[in-house]
Amino acid sequence: MAQTNILLESGTNELEIIEFYIDEAPEPGVKPYRAYYGVNVAKVLEIIRLPKVTGMPQTPHPCVIGTFNLRSRVIPLIDLSMWLGKPMARDENTKVIVSEFNKVINAFMVSGVTRIHRLSWSEVEPPSGYVSTFAANNFTGVVKFDDHIVLLLDMEQIIWDLNPALAMKTERQKAEASIPEPERSAYKTLVVDDSNSIRRLIATYLEKDGFEVIQDINGQNAWNRLMGWKAEDAKGTPLTSNVNLVVTDIEMPSMDGHTLCKQIKDDPVLKQLPVVLFSSLINDQLYHKGLSVGADDQVTKPEVGTLAERARKLIEERR
Repeated sequence: MAQTNILLESGTNELEIIEFYIDEAPEPGVKPYRAYYGVNVAKVLEIIRLPKVTGMPQTPHPCVIGTFNLRSRVIPLIDLSMWLGKPMARDENTKVIVSEFNKVINAFMVSGVTRIHRLSWSEVEPPSGYVSTFAANNFTGVVKFDDHIVLLLDMEQIIWDLNPALAMKTERQKAEASIPEPERSAYKTLVVDDSNSIRRLIATYLEKDGFEVIQDINGQNAWNRLMGWKAEDAKGTPLTSNVNLVVTDIEMPSMDGHTLCKQIKDDPVLKQLPVVLFSSLINDQLYHKGLSVGADDQVTKPEVGTLAERARKLIEERR
């Protein structure tokens, strides 16, 4: 099954997910259990049958069960059930989801794939803090259907946990060498991302460069905050006294980053704010989608070291 390559209309707050499942291996006398999960179609290159796997010595975690050759590319294979602590019942129908994000290709072994769902981000509920503590922050959202629940997996977090060296590593030295200068303006930046770890990381990089960071966990919360600042602007408090820039992820429950960006750019007051899309999902198609909703810049997560410089340039071009 290949990626659909469907590009959803810009700013519609829609996404497509591939629903897959893991059949948990039952203990004697226990009925088998099927757990359903989902991943954004944009992160999936293809779905294949379980290939011949070559074992690897000294893997970072037992769930990295080996590598396989796919059209002359050697790809690591991760047993997703083992990572989740759910022993999987294997059979001849076992599937492998080949994914790419942050310019890295990985593969995840699952029991099977059911279908593709087209959803509104408003149908994706953020996992409660209580649930997240049990799930070790492996899930970014929950989708409720009539007969089952689908948990949206944070594949990036899984890969970063397995290999911390991949976690936003590019151009790190440049960012670390950037020291706030007293004469620089402390521009106020609204950072929007549903991942606590990503928000903290972005905030760290920006604050090192003298930015003041306000944080929100999804596009809807950020939009509500922006509406509050717009109301203050109407009463005489300039918008730019509260915020100078918005940096937003694309994939988020309630409202995605493309929709947030489009709503900002369609608003007669808020449109003055530069908007930076910051995501692992900025391939060629999504780059053009970002342009269509008015994004002022688009930064991939491995380029986090360039974010502060690019953000400051956008703000100062408008002064």
